[in-house]
Amino acid sequence: MADRAWPSFATLFGRAPVVRGDAPGRVNLIGEHTDYNGGFVLPIATPQRTTIDVASRGDRSVRAWSRDVPDGDRWVSYELGHEPRTGRWGDYIAGVTAALQAAGHHCGGFDLRIESDLPLGGGLSSSAALEVALLRGLAETFSLDLDATTIARIAQRAETEFVGAPVGIMDQMAASLADRDAALFIDTRGLAFERIPLPPAFSLIVIDSGVSHRHAGGEYRTRRAECVEASRLLGVESLREVGLHDLSGLSLPEPLNRRVRHVVTENARVIEACDALRASNGGHFGRLMNTSHDSMKDDFEISTPEIDLLVDLAQHAEGVFGARLTGGGFGGSIVALADAASAIASASWIASKYERSVPRQPSILIPASIAAA
Repeated sequence: MADRAWPSFATLFGRAPVVRGDAPGRVNLIGEHTDYNGGFVLPIATPQRTTIDVASRGDRSVRAWSRDVPDGDRWVSYELGHEPRTGRWGDYIAGVTAALQAAGHHCGGFDLRIESDLPLGGGLSSSAALEVALLRGLAETFSLDLDATTIARIAQRAETEFVGAPVGIMDQMAASLADRDAALFIDTRGLAFERIPLPPAFSLIVIDSGVSHRHAGGEYRTRRAECVEASRLLGVESLREVGLHDLSGLSLPEPLNRRVRHVVTENARVIEACDALRASNGGHFGRLMNTSHDSMKDDFEISTPEIDLLVDLAQHAEGVFGARLTGGGFGGSIVALADAASAIASASWIASKYERSVPRQPSILIPASIAAA
């Protein structure tokens, strides 16, 4: 899309924008499907971002245009207080304004232009980036008192209650609080967080498999329902309350026993990964990533053959400490931790081998020097 001349805000709406807002995507280094179970996660911001331009109107109308959807579907319009559910991308905009009003924050009508270099369905949380970017822009435009955690809570409410995607709060917290130089450790039960610097000797590799996914239904929703049912059977509020020492004594039917085992062991891996990152121990961090992927593949069953191939290639690439699926699963991207000196060459080798093996077009998203090439 970069080669096409796109209309500016002034061209679309006949006036200049007043405020610009933006937010990054996120890569989850470890801690998958733990956030909606009250557990631990460790995301980091991506260099790719979603950017919005906005200007207030003198009425209650919302008009929005997106660069990153197919021709014929770029425009959305509605009246505040009458947000429509259409099953289109505009539900994320309508969800944000509905959630804002439900939380007691009131904005007027506005015009909105959106553009993003985050891949849709790539597992980097393009939806949370859009929600947070819009909330940042609306907060400035209408002088709303919204701190970073409040923005994350409202964004999650928009996605879960309006869009209907049963996501945890990791994506919105990362879009609102993470940066590119430090992993963001989040205890999702109370939303306490800590930034843990990424040692300069390490680099991330993120490759989009070309297999898109969606969270608003399907197997993602099934996994969450399975965790809720397991919690009910165990008599706990969430699987956060189950520890490693409890696993040997659990009696649950298939596949709930394996779902619980993934969540409990994944929480433990996040804590170990934080210690490894603080100690600059890439080898141990990589082993935890590898084990995490095995757990997602075997116990939580959210991987695909394409993702497994990408992960296997990454795990055998020179200078790579470990690799795993990142995001909710059923497609999307992988993340690997690599020696910084090897990352560019290793990412190119992984993508090349993958492309020759499957009828999919991979995209190297990180290192950004390759993505921009």
